[in-house]
Amino acid sequence: MKVKMSDFLNNTKPSIKKLIENLSKDFKCVSVLGTDVCGKLYVVQKTGISIKDSFWSERGFVVKVHNGINYSEFSFNEISENNIDNTAEEIRRKVKSQIEVLKNKVNINSYDLINEEKIQKSFVGEVKILPEETSDKEIIEKMTAIKDKAFTLSKLLIDVRVRYQRAHVSKIFLSNNKDLAQSYIWSEGAIFSIVRQDNKTKYSYSPLSGLKASELLDEMSEKVDETVDISIKLLNSSPVTPGEYDCICSPDVSGIIAHEAFGHGVEMDMFVKNRAKAVQYMDKAVASKLVTMHDGAASASDVSSYLFDDEGVLGTDTIVIDKGILKKGISDTLSALKLGTKPTGNGKRESFERKAYSRMTNTYFSAGTDKLEDMIASIEFGYLLDAPTSGMEDPKNWGIQCMVNYGLEIKNGKLTGNIVSPVVLTGYVPDLLKSISMVSGKVELCGSGACGKGHKEYVKVSCGGPYIKAKVRLG
Repeated sequence: MKVKMSDFLNNTKPSIKKLIENLSKDFKCVSVLGTDVCGKLYVVQKTGISIKDSFWSERGFVVKVHNGINYSEFSFNEISENNIDNTAEEIRRKVKSQIEVLKNKVNINSYDLINEEKIQKSFVGEVKILPEETSDKEIIEKMTAIKDKAFTLSKLLIDVRVRYQRAHVSKIFLSNNKDLAQSYIWSEGAIFSIVRQDNKTKYSYSPLSGLKASELLDEMSEKVDETVDISIKLLNSSPVTPGEYDCICSPDVSGIIAHEAFGHGVEMDMFVKNRAKAVQYMDKAVASKLVTMHDGAASASDVSSYLFDDEGVLGTDTIVIDKGILKKGISDTLSALKLGTKPTGNGKRESFERKAYSRMTNTYFSAGTDKLEDMIASIEFGYLLDAPTSGMEDPKNWGIQCMVNYGLEIKNGKLTGNIVSPVVLTGYVPDLLKSISMVSGKVELCGSGACGKGHKEYVKVSCGGPYIKAKVRLG
């Protein structure tokens, strides 16, 4: 069913156009981003039920103007025909004051005018079940049924946590040349199974996401048995012996490697600040010839798929690595202007109150042709790694570290049933990627978490890939 565009944004669109017309008398480049995101977060567990607004809920506007030197931005919550003149005058006053202060204190970086094509486009997503057709009570009942189903599987369970979040995203972007609108719904969810035996506590989880609504809950229900089974097996896990191993990385683990290894490392605002080693390796081999890596809102369908980014640039499919060769970075508008490149539609804001940065969207390795059973059979001794929990990297020096919940032991080409946990995957990015020797034939993505820029500025992203075989350092 078609998703409905925000009435709030539709009703304010005429006022925004008048504000742009007013400001265009004094500024050569004027644009307005309007955003209206509403959503809810549901949690069901043994100790209770929680329903609250989604972290991603927001409503407001960003005005961007070229101030004669570079760009100034202003955010606010409301606009109407009655206050357009006052809003425009306030923006003029703040721009003048801002420039005078900055001129006296710092050297101001200059930026050219953004060269905008004339574009009028809109996108409306589809879901199986519209949010207004499912009550909070019905959602909680479905989630409770998932929890209760899990508790029937083992007496070792001490808690089951079922988490579901959805967001209805509506945005418009208007300028003298652009008239863009989009409205879509994404959802994410996860089941956490927590078990205890002989004072030893372990957990496992299964995440899901997509451009879906409450139909995601049906998919979550299908994951219950597997999630509980892994958590029970983890009770008999042992720490991994540190060393270098032949490993198979699940789609979730290969996704976090893609995200950390050459996701942050090719965000091109880091090129401008000389904080990324990747700029020195363009058109050079950084990975195995089996490795092709994509990023882009138009490259896949998941939580970070959209028509246009928060700067009004249409989403693209960027091939970051092509058969092992580093080809391109991902950029916001200003970093592209500074570097003389074309923006890739990766300018994203945590909210309308925040700055736009170069950010990842859907980041993943392309599929290969190998079969998982053949990949397992090729390993004399190693592990199948699954369930990543976090990751970080150093774009300046290409170090990577990923926390993985468990590894399934492989010996003489077969899974032995032994399990190690937790696992730290670490190493030097090119060494890891160049060691990739087999790639399976199916790509899976998940966007159940969020990505920060450093320690802040969270945005929704998805990452993934096929199963990959690589030589990795574990600890």
